[in-house]
Amino acid sequence: MAAEAGKVDPMKQFQIEPLFGSETWELAGGFNIAFTNSALWMMITTILLWAFVFGGMKRELVPGRWQMAVESFTGFIDDMMEANVGKEGRKYVPYIFSLFMFILFANLLGLMPIGVFGLHPFTFTSHFTITGVLAIISFSIVLVVGFWKHGIKFFTLFVPHGTPIAFVLPIALIEFVSFLIRPFSLALRLFVAMMAGHVLLKVLSSFVIDGINNGAGTGLIVSIPSFALMVAISALEILVAGIQAYVFALLTALYINDAEHLH
Repeated sequence: MAAEAGKVDPMKQFQIEPLFGSETWELAGGFNIAFTNSALWMMITTILLWAFVFGGMKRELVPGRWQMAVESFTGFIDDMMEANVGKEGRKYVPYIFSLFMFILFANLLGLMPIGVFGLHPFTFTSHFTITGVLAIISFSIVLVVGFWKHGIKFFTLFVPHGTPIAFVLPIALIEFVSFLIRPFSLALRLFVAMMAGHVLLKVLSSFVIDGINNGAGTGLIVSIPSFALMVAISALEILVAGIQAYVFALLTALYINDAEHLH
């Protein structure tokens, strides 16, 4: 019974569950709008992000650590946009900053060791539906900016300058397909990175539990090395959380650059 109790389902952590029941939240056509654990953690992320930014907007002559942290993140995004988009990138800083910080907070909150207090964090960026919506928003901005600024000329994005006439059609088709794949790859990259790390941690936790349940000898051989590996991977996951937020924001900036400059 002890060994059975030690079994861990690594995929259960990704299960979306209604918090207040789902029967009374049914709409016509079978649509369910129940408030879920995923929605709860999105709300928590939004509140914490708002509090973080609001707390750093005091405009003190001698900035405190909180204000410096917010200004550092803002300056980081501003520099990234200027380096990749140019002066035109300044108007996109609020969106890219919000996107970067939202993903960063979501990734980090999902790694918080608060399960010991009975509150299990839910990493909603490990769901393709969430990362997909973020990617579609970014892709929509690219399309709107591209057609608003360049009109029909926006389609020249698919024909690199200097392309021989004989290769215009095949290259345009390849570039067009590549362009359409952008939101999918943007969403998939974040989703896979976050999901893989959390699955690995759950698998290792099952090794720790099973090793302890099978006696002191097995615990020394299996549980201790597995726990040490969990600590190391958790530290790596913190790094991955920041890198994935940065990559998502950077690629969005590069796609906006294409819409602005058509190259």
